[in-house]
Amino acid sequence: MTNKKLPALAASFALAAALFASAPAFAHEGHDHAKDADSAKSAYPLTTCVVSGDKLEANDMGGPVDYIYKQAGQPDRLVRFCCKDCIKDFEKEPAKFLKKLDDAAATKAHSAPKQ
Repeated sequence: MTNKKLPALAASFALAAALFASAPAFAHEGHDHAKDADSAKSAYPLTTCVVSGDKLEANDMGGPVDYIYKQAGQPDRLVRFCCKDCIKDFEKEPAKFLKKLDDAAATKAHSAPKQ
């Protein structure tokens, strides 16, 4: 490496370090993520695991487990399971289980009392 490239390399490292250190500045200040999670749980359309059909309650497997499904270009989605083992089955065919979740949400929306 020539001596001419060293200042450019040092500047690149300095820029990377500055961006890394400032990352928290990009976070939403004052945003209550816990409130969002509580809201998503209360609006969740199922009382059973989308994979197994078991009730979403404390059990010998440790459940329920809240999972945030992330897909590029889509909003993050809360998916609730009876136990952590169901996550593996969900990840094999997420579209299948998300459809069940969407169908349950549509049914819940149609049956909700009109205000």
